[in-house]
Amino acid sequence: MAQRGLAAEFWQVPAVTRAYTAACVLTTAAVQLELITPFQLYFNPDLIFRKFQVWRLVTNFLFFGPLGFSFFFNMLFLYRYCRMLEEGSFRGRTADFVFMFLFGGVLMTAPFLPWVLMAFSLLLGNSILVDLLGIAVGHIYYFLEDVFPNQPGGKKLLLTPSFLKLIFDAPEEDPNYRPLPEEQLGMDRQ
Repeated sequence: MAQRGLAAEFWQVPAVTRAYTAACVLTTAAVQLELITPFQLYFNPDLIFRKFQVWRLVTNFLFFGPLGFSFFFNMLFLYRYCRMLEEGSFRGRTADFVFMFLFGGVLMTAPFLPWVLMAFSLLLGNSILVDLLGIAVGHIYYFLEDVFPNQPGGKKLLLTPSFLKLIFDAPEEDPNYRPLPEEQLGMDRQ
């Protein structure tokens, strides 16, 4: 019974948040089970471009360190804030949400963490440089997406590529569409 509830809850999480969180947990589990090592995941331009290990462009965003207090907090915040963004600011705009991830990844090639995670890094005695970089990238995206286009003389500079919209967004409904009578019967029962 509890498994069914957990599975149902999992499938109710928005698609991008569900996929990203699951990928992070599975990557960490694979490292913990010693199926892979962190050295196979980290961002290394030399290995990416000379040895064609292109998976490193993605995997460096999936591994948050070994299981422990820090990992669980990272996953909690990642899940919570990704879900809030996907269900809130990016509701019905999945392609734009994916583009935000790609934009951030291209600019920082390190895990994106909010201000709270920076404080945890500071408390745990870790460097906050990566956290500051993530915060800066998030603010640049916000400015280019929401602030600048709404200024006098401003325009939208970040445009989500069409192929992402085709993959992730549902097609828009035709406002002039009139359902057939038999289709209307099915709609009345819902």
